Parts: sequence; structure tokens; C-alpha cells
Amino acid sequence: MKKSLRTDLALLSEWIEEGSHVLDLGCGDGTLLAHLRKTNKATGYGLEIDDNNIARCIQAGVNVIHTDLNEGLSDFQDQSFDYVVMTQAIQTIRRPDKLLQEMLRVGREVIVTFPNFGHWKARSYLFFWGGMPISRALPNEWYNTENIHLCTLKDFERLCHKKWFEILERAVVNTDHRTTSMMRLSPNWFGEIALYRLRRRV
Repeated sequence: MKKSLRTDLALLSEWIEEGSHVLDLGCGDGTLLAHLRKTNKATGYGLEIDDNNIARCIQAGVNVIHTDLNEGLSDFQDQSFDYVVMTQAIQTIRRPDKLLQEMLRVGREVIVTFPNFGHWKARSYLFFWGGMPISRALPNEWYNTENIHLCTLKDFERLCHKKWFEILERAVVNTDHRTTSMMRLSPNWFGEIALYRLRRRV
């Protein structure tokens, strides 16, 4: 049975122009790049640290480079990609602000997705239980999670304003990767996963 593309990946795929050159950071098993190659005629590379995922990328015919994203993107020249993408990983980076700057250095545009710590379930968990929230979007305990820089949509947008990153588009979905009218009405309260398309302000 053919595996369908997650809705959040399908959404960001619509933001990427046909024939683009794409760098996918923390590319996992290469699903997104393989999809973009097929549907958008995109070319590019994935960066990944997990050996099992690297093997899956190679099996899927996806160009992949073994690297630690905390070391930055110094191997890539300025504006060498049309898009630099990072899905569900920016919150695991030691200095996400610096990596975002690097992403905008090597790419014309940047697309990032991350779990929204401002979602009402996270707020309620913290308020009623007095502990770090556990949910489908944030499934691990505070002591064994890979997430070290959780943020809300407002936090992320403040960072963009401070660093002069222009927000071109924003979308939110839930952990089933669907969107609803309530999410569109109040994204910081009801969106579990945020998607942003950015560029440097001119």
C-alpha cells in the first residue's frame, strides 16, 4: 500500500516552486525530498545524523550527507539553495537562532516546522498538574526529550522580528496533520504544529 504524505509535508511542498534546489536539514528517511523530486522536479540534498535514516535515504535514491546540525552549515556557500527546510527539529538544536541565520544565508527562503508549546493542552497540563506537558506533539518526559528549546508561535515570531526575518506564510496543524477553523482563528491556542516560510527582510 502506498504511503501517503503527511499533511504538514504536503502543505510545505506547496510553498516550494517547481524545479527548485532544496536542502533538507534533519531529513529523516528522505520522504520529503523524494516527494519533491517526483512532484516538483526538485533537486537537492538531505542532512541527517542517524545512520538508519541515512540508509533509508540511500535506498530511496535521496542524496544525503551525514552531519551534526549543531556544527552549522559552513560547508555550503551563500544562497546556494532556493529553499532550506527543517521539519520538527529546530527545537532540538543548541542554538536555533544561529542555525536559522545560517539557513537564511545558504537559502533564498527557509521553511521550518515545530511543536507549539502554546497549545491549550500544554498550557492546561502545566496549570493543573504543575509539570512539563506530555502530549502527542510532546510525548517524552522532560529528562529524556530531545527538545531543548520549546517555544510558542509568539516566541518564534518575536525572534523573527528581532533578527529581521520576514514571515511570508504561516500555517498550523494538529498531530493528525490536519487543520481546522479554530486553528485558523487562534493559531497559538489551537495549533499543535507550526509551519513557517521565511526570508531575510529586504
